[in-house]
Amino acid sequence: MLPVAIASCLSAAVFSGDVGAAQRETRIPDQAMTTAAQLRETALASDLGYRITESLTTQVGPRLAGSEGDARAVAWAVAKFKELGFDKVWTEPVTFPKWERRSESAQVLGAHAQPLHLTALGGSPAGTVEGEVVRFADLAALEAAAAGSLAGKIAFVDYKMERARDGSGYGPSGKVRSRGPSAAIRAGAAGYLMRSAGTDSHRNPHTGITRFDEGLTPIPSAALAVPDADQLARLLALGPAKVRVALDCGWDGQYTSQNVIGEITGSKKPNEVVLIGGHLDSWDLGTGAIDDGAGVGLTMAAGKLIGNLKQRPARSIRVVAFANEEQGLHGGKAYAAKHAPDLGKHQLAAESDFGAGRIYAYSSSAPDHAKAADAQIAQALAPLGIEHVPGTGGPGPDISPFAEKGLAWARLAQDGSDYFDLHHTPDDTFDKIDPKALAQNVAAYAVFAYLAASAEGDFGSAPKSE
Repeated sequence: MLPVAIASCLSAAVFSGDVGAAQRETRIPDQAMTTAAQLRETALASDLGYRITESLTTQVGPRLAGSEGDARAVAWAVAKFKELGFDKVWTEPVTFPKWERRSESAQVLGAHAQPLHLTALGGSPAGTVEGEVVRFADLAALEAAAAGSLAGKIAFVDYKMERARDGSGYGPSGKVRSRGPSAAIRAGAAGYLMRSAGTDSHRNPHTGITRFDEGLTPIPSAALAVPDADQLARLLALGPAKVRVALDCGWDGQYTSQNVIGEITGSKKPNEVVLIGGHLDSWDLGTGAIDDGAGVGLTMAAGKLIGNLKQRPARSIRVVAFANEEQGLHGGKAYAAKHAPDLGKHQLAAESDFGAGRIYAYSSSAPDHAKAADAQIAQALAPLGIEHVPGTGGPGPDISPFAEKGLAWARLAQDGSDYFDLHHTPDDTFDKIDPKALAQNVAAYAVFAYLAASAEGDFGSAPKSE
């Protein structure tokens, strides 16, 4: 017979529906927490993630989706997973339009003639345009321009991106890149220029994909290096200025790349997986070290270190090197479509695609019944200087299409204070990575994945109703 107080509470729980939730509360066994602490220290002392990233950025280099570098990256990833001893290694096809960059240049014409450093935006057509430049302080100003008011002219949006640890300044600048060209076309412009979506002060322009709204004829579109945007703005303050922009680039049919997947088999529930990963492709200007060689390297290393344990976690660890994230999340969308029937077998997922800075915060989509396990993961991450910030953030880019279908996600937030100094530029190279910061990332991902795979209970992955 239960004491009166306990019986009363239990009765209340029955009527409130909480008993079912209590019975299915997700917890992580004490032994797994002990193993995770040991795994954390092993990962911190390892340079494996750094060496994998070095291998990718050195042996393959730039990996523009659809390029010869893309094909070599796929072969590299398959070989690297096998070399690291992953139990299963396979590829899954991802088909998308192929965009090529061949050459680009720009010059100020007339009395103040001089070259400008720029780069074509991904998706831009080829073409040479020459015209008077009209400056706009932001996207809203360009979108307010009257139809036909820019006939024969070149629109220039001079919006300055703000630096932030969480990268929040990228949102407004990203819209300048994605929506600006279409706004310029509606106003009649012959070409489009923007201040690069970046926080640096180097003559390294930042590329990135753009879009053209349906029904519009695309125009040559490019990003100026930040100092060159400043220079053009100063020239325009002196009076009218004409610029010539010459781009040789464009779409060239379809291409099929691959998502490359490596798996460490779980000990008790091998058909259930914890997914971690990054994207294998990069832009062509640098060697794709922070975007996203580091993400691929650190998650491969985390999976390998978990695989080295004497006692594997209950579930499998799946590491995915996604294809063509840069031009539209093509790899992530393909993975979500293919694995939708198995969504419920995906315990939890996290993607590293924000550089190689130290992780400073952890959050997830854990429902109420998994809050205790979520807190246990946060507890194991705390010695790495990682704060638990429940209710914040969202899924990484490539797992977001699957998260929209109901996949449970976690976010290990990296310090991106200087990420947009390098993002999509020639300066995105291996020398920018701090080995100790990368080891901290490996430790965090290894602990996270191991504990999520060891949990007794789930983290809420379930198909959403349409």
